[in-house]
Amino acid sequence: MAELPVVPEWVPILAAGLPSGGTGDATVEERRTAAERRAQAQHVQPLRWPAEWPPIDTHVAMVGATYAKQIGRAVAFALAAFRQAFAGGRALNEDTVVIAAAACEMHPRAVLQALGRRSVAAALDAATAAAAAAGVTQVPAIVFDGRVFEGDDAVEQAATALTKLVSP
Repeated sequence: MAELPVVPEWVPILAAGLPSGGTGDATVEERRTAAERRAQAQHVQPLRWPAEWPPIDTHVAMVGATYAKQIGRAVAFALAAFRQAFAGGRALNEDTVVIAAAACEMHPRAVLQALGRRSVAAALDAATAAAAAAGVTQVPAIVFDGRVFEGDDAVEQAATALTKLVSP
């Protein structure tokens, strides 16, 4: 797997708020198969899919991620939430968000309050709109220097392009 030569800023967005719904043209089965193949190639444990996948609503999880970003815990929260979802097979609901938040030292009461705060949801909506305006149509996505790298190979594509820019 490629590594980016710069540290990216993780910005939670709602995939459903993107022009294509955030998933591109692949079917659910194609996305699952590709994810399982990537997990195997990277020698991580087999994925344990939540019963509801793809989830009908990721809003709660993404509001939680937005709050985590606001307090400097976006990466830790995202990793903890994805571990709960894909190693534990848990739905990305409020209970899972609180468990993931606690795993990265976010206070559960603060998280529950943030989930109900309109300002946090508005920040998520603004980030989603900004991503769409930048040309993002699916997740994951990396935006750098006006270029959008998106989909399953986004990190590898962005790493190649960025390495060319920063190499002497």
